[in-house]
Amino acid sequence: MAMMPLAQHRPGRRAELGSGLQDGGGGAALRPPGRLTRRMDFTEAYSNTCSAVGLAAREGNVKVLRKLLKKGCSVDVADNRGWMPIHEAAYHNSVECLRLLIHSDSSENYIKTKTFEGLCALHLAASQGHWKIIQILLEAGADPNATTSEKTTPLFLAVENGQINGVKLLLRHGANVNGSHSMCGWSALHQASFQENSEIIKLLLKKGANKEWQDDFGITPLFVAAQYGKLESLTLLISSGANVNCQALDKATPLFIAAQEGHTQCVELLLSSRADPDLYCNEDNWQLPIHAAAQMGHTKILELLIPFTNRTCDTKQGKVSPVYSAVFGRREDCLEILLQNGYSPDAQMCLIFGFNSPMCMAFQKEYEFLGIVNILLKYGAQLNELHLAYCLKYEKYSVFRYFLKKGCPLTSWSYTSEFINYAIKAQTKYKEWLPHLLLAGFDPLNLLCPAWVNSVSDDILIFMLEFTNWKRLPPTVEKMLSVRASHFSRVRQQHIGSKVVRKRRLPVE
Repeated sequence: MAMMPLAQHRPGRRAELGSGLQDGGGGAALRPPGRLTRRMDFTEAYSNTCSAVGLAAREGNVKVLRKLLKKGCSVDVADNRGWMPIHEAAYHNSVECLRLLIHSDSSENYIKTKTFEGLCALHLAASQGHWKIIQILLEAGADPNATTSEKTTPLFLAVENGQINGVKLLLRHGANVNGSHSMCGWSALHQASFQENSEIIKLLLKKGANKEWQDDFGITPLFVAAQYGKLESLTLLISSGANVNCQALDKATPLFIAAQEGHTQCVELLLSSRADPDLYCNEDNWQLPIHAAAQMGHTKILELLIPFTNRTCDTKQGKVSPVYSAVFGRREDCLEILLQNGYSPDAQMCLIFGFNSPMCMAFQKEYEFLGIVNILLKYGAQLNELHLAYCLKYEKYSVFRYFLKKGCPLTSWSYTSEFINYAIKAQTKYKEWLPHLLLAGFDPLNLLCPAWVNSVSDDILIFMLEFTNWKRLPPTVEKMLSVRASHFSRVRQQHIGSKVVRKRRLPVE
């Protein structure tokens, strides 16, 4: 069985949220001879591809730059990354060099020139938090809403850098408050919430940032705060009126993701803010935050959710009890908490995942599971032949014997065919379970059906006949036995006429 599908909103690209900018500064390694002709590297700067003007701007050497400009050296010679001197000055915070370059070529096109990755000088300044450079570029006509080849805006990069002065400058000059980062569709408010920068969050909200903006996964800034445990961000967004019951494209809610990730304080805040614990978080309408907490082993969160969660999930057909989630996750502490609070150890049939009971699900993993079994039995789980069948299926013969000792019913079976199916497959190990089953009082006639008789070895049939009253054999079974190996006739003749065959107790292996 595959893992029960919890919502998988993981950090990945959204945790990085970088623009992919690499250090374009000095100290870069020299390129190997001929490398430029074989492959262009647009992230690493090579000293022998940079113009003298670009190098002076990179180093902030105003004196050298002024001499070069007086000599008529060009300001628009690009290096291997497409970086021009204006990009070097912006990235390295060379304020005076930037003024000289703009004065030398004050055209709007030069200000907006982009690198091979689509970065203009304003992007580079914003990514580094150089607010003075940002101011100079904006006053010189730079576009506050310019986008990179990945559709990332200067505002997003400034927020990512965490420098509020740069954010204020961009907003003052007309930057779109919902400026995005297209690699994940996050807005500036998503990023500020992720970084838990309260000052920037407040500023963005004041400037009209869309609280319900959804990224490529349908995730809002409030969802981000809940996912990553950013309590302060979550508090600010809730107080601003953001929807606590928003749902991502996969139906996950902020409460669900906070429960899954183990952010206890966020769960407390969401519940106190009327987040709905009964809002189903998947397309099949069975998964709730309580399932996430139970499966992931977050006991404190589970205790918070139990009083608020409707119990129909525990009993209603078509739903899945959180007991299953605790069993699947091997979370003994969560299982005990649920059962202590009245959840059923038997629950409803879990048709979605193909299990008749939590006890059946306990067999899913290879490692030790008796702790789960004992907790279920402690709280009244009812054993049946299907559980014995699972013992045979997974070759858990010690558990098979344990279930017999615990009083597993041996009559009025409803799953005889399933048991026989697994018993046939386990016939090579029959001495590990069959003697115990028969000595516990199981009627061998329940096994003497065509499927069993025609499949098992002669040794097994002979052994079973030691426990069988031959006078009770149905004619069909008599007929099947008669066509088996010739020594069966000898065995049969020894027993015909007796009322009940004496039971010979063979050694139990």
